[in-house]
Amino acid sequence: MDSENMVVKVDAFWDHEAKVWVATSEDVPGLVTEASTEDVLVEKLKVMIPDLIELNLKDILVRSTSIDLDLISRRTERISVAC
Repeated sequence: MDSENMVVKVDAFWDHEAKVWVATSEDVPGLVTEASTEDVLVEKLKVMIPDLIELNLKDILVRSTSIDLDLISRRTERISVAC
């Protein structure tokens, strides 16, 4: 049986009020987390994604030798301009 890399798409956005990055994924049931920086977020995702896949999608993990994380982040800021 050939093994394959699993690609997990994670969407993240900056919550300006809470001052955290919030991440979710349609590829991994139950994945919702937050972190103060994108780097911290990635480190959390590296732990959470395999754990959640093992719990919820075990048959997929058996076929995969690795997981590629595709983190798509967005942040909106308001910029004041002088008139």
